[in-house]
Amino acid sequence: MTCIVGLVDNDRVWMGGDSAGVSGLDITVRADTKVFRNEDMLIGFTNSFRMGQLLHYKLKPPPRDEDADVFRYMVVDFVDAVRACLKDGGWAQRSNDVESGGCFLVAYEGRLFSVQSDYQVGEAIRGYHAIGCGADYALGSLASTEGLPAEQRVRKALECAETFSGGVRSPFTVQSLPIVRAKLTLTEAA
Repeated sequence: MTCIVGLVDNDRVWMGGDSAGVSGLDITVRADTKVFRNEDMLIGFTNSFRMGQLLHYKLKPPPRDEDADVFRYMVVDFVDAVRACLKDGGWAQRSNDVESGGCFLVAYEGRLFSVQSDYQVGEAIRGYHAIGCGADYALGSLASTEGLPAEQRVRKALECAETFSGGVRSPFTVQSLPIVRAKLTLTEAA
């Protein structure tokens, strides 16, 4: 089920998702969205609505020192908070002494990260990513729409996924976060 799309643009990070809830051959178009804001992050999930609800309403992203490396923060501090949240919420899974969660995208500090079910954090250098059963269609669309406005690219990617995947349904939720750039002091600018 699902297609979640993320795109880093010049001044914003965009994220969009579909509304399908899939169980076997049954589909329910859900009113609760798969893309939402949690403090200064945008999160879009796949796998389980319960996991998404925990990420939306229970997860408290830990503060980050402004001097701390963003990728390290995501890999260590953020993932530790996610693991604790999912475990406390009864959703984290354990098999053969290996803990697993689910897949989701996170827009944070002007960057786009994917968190996989083994809690690894990835960041694609191309500036966009997609997850879920419609991901391949969405990625093809994103690759072919470079030059169009960002929101239009995200919507077209979701529409393409809906056309070709039985697990993707509109309506689509699309949100964005501004990219906040640090102001340079006169000595840094010189």
